[in-house]
Amino acid sequence: MEYRELKGTDLTVSAVGFGVWTVGTTWWGVKDEGMGKRLLREAFEAGVTYFDNADTYASGRAEEMQREALGDVREKIVIGTKFGYDIYNNPDRPGQQERPHDWSPAYLRKALEGSLKRLGTDYIDFYQLHNPRVDAIALDDLWAELDTLKAEGLIRAYGTALGPALNERQIEEGIASVRDRHAPTQIIYNLLEQALGEKILPVAEAEGVSIVARVPHASGLLEGYMTLDTEFEPGDHRNWRMTTNAKKKAWMEDGLKKVEDLQPFVAGRTIGQLALQFALHSPMMASVLPNIYDEKGLKEYVAAFDAAPLTDDEYNAIQRLYRDNFGLTHDLRGQAVAR
Repeated sequence: MEYRELKGTDLTVSAVGFGVWTVGTTWWGVKDEGMGKRLLREAFEAGVTYFDNADTYASGRAEEMQREALGDVREKIVIGTKFGYDIYNNPDRPGQQERPHDWSPAYLRKALEGSLKRLGTDYIDFYQLHNPRVDAIALDDLWAELDTLKAEGLIRAYGTALGPALNERQIEEGIASVRDRHAPTQIIYNLLEQALGEKILPVAEAEGVSIVARVPHASGLLEGYMTLDTEFEPGDHRNWRMTTNAKKKAWMEDGLKKVEDLQPFVAGRTIGQLALQFALHSPMMASVLPNIYDEKGLKEYVAAFDAAPLTDDEYNAIQRLYRDNFGLTHDLRGQAVAR
């Protein structure tokens, strides 16, 4: 495992982290809590130190699961969790719809107290605004309260996690986070979906602030198992990714054609390991959060640094393919590409 500084903080994180949403919710098909907790423990034993959670995952149950799996090694791990969605006055919504946000300093305190209790800890290492819009990033009283919580020792660092789905408005949100708040931010970024990273990473480098990437495998396209016949289980978040079956089909067809073009770069590594190496190519990328939902994937991803390293020539060749949209006429959302 490789470990990197989360620039803009005093934290060091494993370059491959664990997004607890894959085992703390049913959005990726992991419905067995026992297996989920075993994966969390096995990840720690394999060298993963950064665990990224949120109070909204299963309305707090994911944080409790993390405590049950890793509570005895709390001082050896970096806990990231998130706040902002009002989980106390708004029940879960169907189809993974967003709850209302509450960015008041009073709610921030309440949310933090709940996460501390569920995680079984006295402090959070990396506390993140969960899917904020730019107006939340502009709230001086919110950020002043975060500074107060840091001074009190209740959090060590803070940042933002942008989402939920990939959206170009997150470019403005990410730039505001790193430039105006000097706050590390989490974005969707992978070798098939680079729109956010192209704009945010240069600003992060200029400001000396790290980025964390999630969805490094493009929602499964870069994991190596998907075919045109792949069906997602009920509850899988990808069933809501596309508004119509036609767009879902276009996303899979175009994505899988791009994966075919990437096969020459797979020698000495798996396609999943290639995706992680690509996402981590920038020195400003502190960690990536692959979707880990079985032992096979866990072992493959933590071994990414044992595989043949991605060379600059390979990286540049992949970028040339990306800039040409791999020769295709549609993007991953099924939208026509101007050529």
